[in-house]
Amino acid sequence: MELSLVLLTSTFWIKAFEMVLALSILIVFHEFGHYFFARVFGVWVEKFYMFFNYKFSLLKWKPGKYLKWFSTGNEMGAMEETNDNENKNSWRATEFGIGWIPMGGYCAISGMIDESMNTEAMKQPAKPYEFRSKPAWQRLLIMLGGVLFNLLLAMIIYAGIVYAVGEEYIKFTDATEGMEYCDSAHKIGFVDGDIPLSADGTQLTYPNADELQTLLTAHKVTVLRNHKDTVTINLPSNFVFMTNEDAKNGQVFMSYRLPVVVSQTQPRMGGEKAGLQEGDRMVAINGVSTPSYTQFTAELEKNKGKNITLEYERGGKTYTVTDIPIDNAGKLGIMLTDPTKIYHTTVIDYNLLQSIPRGIVMGWTKMVNYVKQLKLVFTPEGAQSLGGFGTIGSIFPATWNWIDFWNITAFISVILAVMNVLPIPALDGGHVMFLLYEIVTGRQPSVKFLERAQYVGMILLLALLLFANGNDVYRFFFK
Repeated sequence: MELSLVLLTSTFWIKAFEMVLALSILIVFHEFGHYFFARVFGVWVEKFYMFFNYKFSLLKWKPGKYLKWFSTGNEMGAMEETNDNENKNSWRATEFGIGWIPMGGYCAISGMIDESMNTEAMKQPAKPYEFRSKPAWQRLLIMLGGVLFNLLLAMIIYAGIVYAVGEEYIKFTDATEGMEYCDSAHKIGFVDGDIPLSADGTQLTYPNADELQTLLTAHKVTVLRNHKDTVTINLPSNFVFMTNEDAKNGQVFMSYRLPVVVSQTQPRMGGEKAGLQEGDRMVAINGVSTPSYTQFTAELEKNKGKNITLEYERGGKTYTVTDIPIDNAGKLGIMLTDPTKIYHTTVIDYNLLQSIPRGIVMGWTKMVNYVKQLKLVFTPEGAQSLGGFGTIGSIFPATWNWIDFWNITAFISVILAVMNVLPIPALDGGHVMFLLYEIVTGRQPSVKFLERAQYVGMILLLALLLFANGNDVYRFFFK
């Protein structure tokens, strides 16, 4: 019953649509990278499909030959009858199509052992337009094409985002009250109010995803404490997993330590009775200091349904009011001032030329940080944190937002680039590994060896897919 209710919610369908759209864009663009370099080096691309077309295609088109709608027959990667005299060194020799399974796409390259496992064609003499006939360095670029295009796409998206909306942020050093930290951070030495300065010698500017990743995977972090003392904190190797556990309990690793400054009061509630005005800053409740929002709300929670003594600042002076009611939900009845109006913000607008190098830097930084994080996958905690389609879908926003969608899409594009270059047979990295072996030794692995390696790689990938999605199922039902 609970599962059926989840599947019927609009949030589920919005997230599912965003995930399918993002993955389809990214995988098709990835395959286009292979297609691009194959065409540059005169290799025949038999098919180029958006979505998979197992047994059925919504559309198939071969320029100058046919256009078919809702066509049955031919499994993914299988060949239509072709004329050997046809000019294979032409884009017109490729069949373009749209399949019915909306998860990515594929590019079938002639003379290559790939997931289609078309081994019969490999028994024939090599043709000059085939992948296997080209020099190793050309085949290497063809195989790296998908990875390069995924990274390029991420950079383009990031450039587009900063061109469209720029960047606005609060620097660590401008957040004068410092930051608040989760329980795991407290245990290793962080103190609420600490201002992060650097991680392993790298200067920290503001808490974006890349800098947080740099901080969480660092060995040493330097902070400014009490606005005067510089303190170095040693991080354990599993610190990122410790913070992940806190996140499951609703605690973020780090957030701005915000003073409680009134924006306006709500009618007939405690804030109005206290005479609070815009700009008033809360100081204490019943004599207990409340310099931050977290401490303030904790004291309100302790006194819900009761009357309190409230201290606040206005115009540099401190005022005290008594007998102020707190409702049964622990609310005083005030609305808070936006953090960007409390702390100084840094705003950067980019023109078209400026957005390009910024997008390149953002994409490259994302990739470097993800590679650093990848080593954690090979630990027990990392294995447990792996997720499949459910995890991917969960990171998309519940309501449609183009900026959020493209931001997440760019990040997944970086992940696809890194994951695809891993030296696992059946992935691009596996082909790259064998090609590098060929370039170094001058010997090409046998077709039989490549076939067996492809099978082993496909089994490994299937096992990883089942494990990751199994984690999602386990977390859904038991956690």
